[in-house]
Amino acid sequence: MTSLTTRSAVVAARSVRASRRRRPGRTSTVLLLVAALAASAFVLLPIAIIAFTAFKPVSEVNAYPPTLLPEAWTLDNFAAIFDELPFGRLIVNSFVFAGGVTAFALVFDSLAAYALARLDFRGSRVLLIAIIASLMIPFQATLIPIYQLVSDLGWVNTYAGLIAPRAADAFGIFFLRQFFLSLPRDLDNAARLDGASEWRIFRSVVLPNAKPALLTLAIFTFVNNWNDLLWPLVFTTDAEMGTITSGLTLLTGPGGIIPQGVMMAGSLIAVLPLAIMFLLVQRRFIESVASTGLK
Repeated sequence: MTSLTTRSAVVAARSVRASRRRRPGRTSTVLLLVAALAASAFVLLPIAIIAFTAFKPVSEVNAYPPTLLPEAWTLDNFAAIFDELPFGRLIVNSFVFAGGVTAFALVFDSLAAYALARLDFRGSRVLLIAIIASLMIPFQATLIPIYQLVSDLGWVNTYAGLIAPRAADAFGIFFLRQFFLSLPRDLDNAARLDGASEWRIFRSVVLPNAKPALLTLAIFTFVNNWNDLLWPLVFTTDAEMGTITSGLTLLTGPGGIIPQGVMMAGSLIAVLPLAIMFLLVQRRFIESVASTGLK
């Protein structure tokens, strides 16, 4: 009887110690959840302000103290943005610019990365060092020479002038090269033994295995160019050839005062395509980012 009581006491003591060990784990989980919610609220607050301000009338936009939710919802700001700017054309231009740069960058960056990662040729190391060194040059330092070249070619206010100078990117080449290096070279050797050419190896062997890296680079390239302000602002002088970001800088009201409600309506329209795109590919995007970090 005494032995049974002792065993019960030992079991009870162990369960108490186990519960004490689990409490810190639950506490840390709750703290992490609260921190994640706080960070999400901090990030989403500006977007919420943009969204709600876009549906406010002018009287509420300029009211003090400001309010987050509109009392009288209106669509006048969205109608005004299309009346004051060729906004439909700006949306098309943004898709052509960002989509065109992304398509060309994926082609040229992957070709250059394949050559640097899988082919042995004289000067490859020097070329790689030059590409990496170009990442350290400020973009503003090359803006005037590039504009002069585009102007000499007669490409100002054209899609070619917007897209061609960004058809390849040093970061994209370096990023894809690092991923190609992680792929087994046995795949290349087996294809060469079967008589495949380098183009066939690149197209049928390397690219199918590089889909995670290509998707990651495509999303980053599209978002960066969609949100870019300086490039389309410099390379377009015609309002009809601008993008959403450059077009919004032309928005002014009476006396040079910027209509905040109309500006927020345009900003909300500019954000929606990116949000929809991310919602559609978020699972693949997260998997791609995770897999590109694996060796």
